[in-house]
Amino acid sequence: MAHLYIFGTIFFTVYGQLVIKWRIPNYGHLPEETLEKIVFLLKLFLDPFILSGFVSAFVASLCWMAAMTKFELSYAYPFMGLTFVVVFISSVFLFSESVTLYKVLGLALIVLGIFISSRA
Repeated sequence: MAHLYIFGTIFFTVYGQLVIKWRIPNYGHLPEETLEKIVFLLKLFLDPFILSGFVSAFVASLCWMAAMTKFELSYAYPFMGLTFVVVFISSVFLFSESVTLYKVLGLALIVLGIFISSRA
């Protein structure tokens, strides 16, 4: 049951990353001028989906605090590497991002590291 806190942290972190990536292209590029940047960022922040990404990050931090009451940091933290794996796989399917040998090898090393560190 306690592992659900780690899962919640991963889930809400991944959701936030994906929803922000999904919505940002609707607004274009970050302007050069300071005032335009502020207006641009306010528009982003007021987007309900992007706002849900921020809320998701907050919920992820609540899950993480709960996880810290159950696990040692050195055990729980490597699982956060799974966010890289889930975001990569999701971005391939949702955003048609590229799959390269180096990305796959990097993710394999992350998974191997999680496996090894969770055993110790």
